Amino acid sequence: MIYTLIEARKNQWINSPDCPVKGMVDFMRQRGQLRDAQIEAIETYLFLKFAGGNKPMAELFAEGFFFDPPQGLEKLHISQDLRDTLYANPAAWSLYQFSRLPDDKGNPLLPQLQKAIADSPASIAYTDIISKIFYNVTYPDYLLSLPMGAGKTFLIAALIYLDLYFANQNPQDPRFAHNFLVLIPSGLKSSIAPSLKTIERFDPTWVLPEPTASSIRRMLQFEVLDAPKTANKSNRVRNPNAQKVNLLISQPEPMGLVFLVNAEKVILDRLDLDAQFALIEKTDDEKDRAANELRHLLGKVPRVGIHIDEVHHATDDEIKLRQVVTAWSKNGGVVNVLGYSGTPYLEGAEKISAAPGVELQFNQITNTVYYYPLIKAIRRFLKKPEIKTAEGLPPHEIIRQGVLEFYQKYGQKTYPDGTIAKLAIYCGTIERLEEEIYPFLRNELGIPEEDILKFHRGNKQYKVPQEAALEFATLDTPTSKKRIVLLVQVGKEGWDCRSLTGVILAQRGDSPTNMVLQIACRCLRQVEKNAVETALIWLNKDNATTLQKQLKAEQRTSIQEINAITKTPAGKDIDRISRVEYLKLPPVDFYQLRIDYGAIEIESSPAPADRLTDLFNNLNDYRRYGQTQSGTLNGTQAAALTFHQTEVVSDIAGERLRFDQLAEPDRP
Repeated sequence: MIYTLIEARKNQWINSPDCPVKGMVDFMRQRGQLRDAQIEAIETYLFLKFAGGNKPMAELFAEGFFFDPPQGLEKLHISQDLRDTLYANPAAWSLYQFSRLPDDKGNPLLPQLQKAIADSPASIAYTDIISKIFYNVTYPDYLLSLPMGAGKTFLIAALIYLDLYFANQNPQDPRFAHNFLVLIPSGLKSSIAPSLKTIERFDPTWVLPEPTASSIRRMLQFEVLDAPKTANKSNRVRNPNAQKVNLLISQPEPMGLVFLVNAEKVILDRLDLDAQFALIEKTDDEKDRAANELRHLLGKVPRVGIHIDEVHHATDDEIKLRQVVTAWSKNGGVVNVLGYSGTPYLEGAEKISAAPGVELQFNQITNTVYYYPLIKAIRRFLKKPEIKTAEGLPPHEIIRQGVLEFYQKYGQKTYPDGTIAKLAIYCGTIERLEEEIYPFLRNELGIPEEDILKFHRGNKQYKVPQEAALEFATLDTPTSKKRIVLLVQVGKEGWDCRSLTGVILAQRGDSPTNMVLQIACRCLRQVEKNAVETALIWLNKDNATTLQKQLKAEQRTSIQEINAITKTPAGKDIDRISRVEYLKLPPVDFYQLRIDYGAIEIESSPAPADRLTDLFNNLNDYRRYGQTQSGTLNGTQAAALTFHQTEVVSDIAGERLRFDQLAEPDRP
């Protein structure tokens, strides 16, 4: 897809001598704090900003940005009409080349489109098809696909700092945002919001040197819009979130504002006005303000860069997040939209009508500009899991074997940061957790009560103690001594617990069918850098079958391939320590000499033998020339070596050294 083309062009651009950000990228790599996935994503982002001009994907595609200009078409077996069209129309050339890209099996990506263009090149609406491929979006909308645990949160923070850095260099540059909006899909607000708050704690010196990093950091103002709304038809006074936004954007030329908000607060449909106002005609702006004041005010944030985490959830028609962002873009204030997802693949193929009888199908999100696969992340930095499938075993027996193996392998495991290894057991219902799993762990397996944490939202029968939420929030700290975590409908996407080392899904329904991959991967996050870390995953047959399908569809890998991965310890740097002080060695003086060799100009070119004879006869004359010392080569033929100038580059102490000084008798 497009991201493979972008990667090739980006690498060529970043390695060119005139690349404007090469020094910045080299600095990030030398700092060594960001992973290669994060740095490569930053390179792609900067490439689209500088080389691509921060243009929409459809516009870049139609301009021929992703393909080399056509040449040598005379050698292809195509019609003259097609040849003329491809030479004259960059959009036609790009779409034709795109259709011919090889798929996973080496076949043309879009053979029907290729044939339609070849058969009737003048009848194809090239720009319309390109616009449909990229969702008819007229603003820069890019997707960065990184797997769970690769550091999407820190990547968001890094891009915010870089955008603000370039905007501060030239405030009039339209490519860079002045303010930022981080949107969270509504279904994930309880789990992702705490993770995204770490943006505020991001160290800017990972991407920018001092004192620039601290200067940009002082410009940022973080606002988490998590106050509960007071009414559907809220206004600035009654809605604290809207009131906060209104106060901040009322400042003259606001810059450095970072709003973190749940998507649910900005995607509500417009509500019907009261009957008494039904006959009063209102503008779209007034209707939008009456329906959702917060959404209306966020659309007024000037020069805003929008970041959408877990953007694949925004493809749901019920969320309508894209429609809201599109409406905001019409005001001219949206600089760009960046989406983040663990996979660029869609659950079902997306179909686009390109021409009569020609229907295009895409299994990937087409605006994906960067993709880092899960299998590569496991090889590089994630924990290497051992995925076990239990066939023919009842759920309690799967839990028994999984818990016993976990205690055998990781029962005494303490990570360098002081956290202990933990095992998550997901349960489909609260009743199953409270009435089956918890008693089984305590009574059958003898797990101490202090090792177990039960956490769910509670119901009429089973309430959750207030301290359970605090213990869940502090699981990934050295103070937590919990080893077994029982969960219901929590701890799915966005749960950042690096010390989680095992997962058990013992029966169908313990996980939503579409989230088996995300839940199984909860235990893969890296704890210790450059260390070989492992994890344990136990699944029943149903969940293993679902995981296999999702790995194939979303990550192009399999359980067998993941289990076959072998990781070796990374090389460790050994500090080079000077022993001069320990050995009490005296300092060594350093002298540097510069020698200029004199040239003898010869007006004529006599025979070499005659010239050497003349030089030998006049040897004494040359020895008396200036402050020089001449020597004679041994042999039948002699020649003089003449130096006419000596100079000490650095005269620290002592007398000037000259070549005409003879060695003292008692020295060699």
